[in-house]
Amino acid sequence: MSDETRLRDRFAELGASLYDRGLTPGSSGNLSARLDDGFLLTPTNSCLGRLDPERVTKLDPQGRVVSGDQPSKESFLHLAMYRERPTSGAVVHLHSSHAVAVSVLDGIDPEQPLPPITAYYVMRIGRLKLLPYYAPGDIELADAVRSVAADHHAILLANHGPVVAATDIDSAVYAIEELEETAKLFLMLRGDKLRLLTAEQVADLVRRYPS
Repeated sequence: MSDETRLRDRFAELGASLYDRGLTPGSSGNLSARLDDGFLLTPTNSCLGRLDPERVTKLDPQGRVVSGDQPSKESFLHLAMYRERPTSGAVVHLHSSHAVAVSVLDGIDPEQPLPPITAYYVMRIGRLKLLPYYAPGDIELADAVRSVAADHHAILLANHGPVVAATDIDSAVYAIEELEETAKLFLMLRGDKLRLLTAEQVADLVRRYPS
């Protein structure tokens, strides 16, 4: 079995897991991964819970369709991440409820929309950036992502959802799951006094586990 075939099958496995746990409803969300000769990307209007590995879109290095169904209308979002992050091997974008809820709160700091509640959030996400709202499919979103992607592998799109890049598809999924869980904790604790990780504790984690 080729690496590409294994990756297609993994898309179906991970997509079903994300969908079954309610992390991205309907036909929302998309997965992608870098290949030696291009990219794999989930098709437009596809449900992550019912992906057909053979119909996953293959793109060439310039983002043109090579095979499979038509790609997600947010393919430019993934390509923008890859172009600014040459060592990233996968990108995951979800419409997960708690992260979206945080993205619509008024007054959230765009430089730190989620505080360092847990060590694993710092280890897997580090610096999260909140971008302003753009309509789904708006090409200007690619420019906005491109402007911050080199310094942020995790981005929260206002009124839309999170985007996370990582070395491989499993790592990207684990990271975005951690982001969603931290958003859930943050919303549960709003109004309570929080004992956050200190700046020194965060810096120690960053040194130990660079993202």
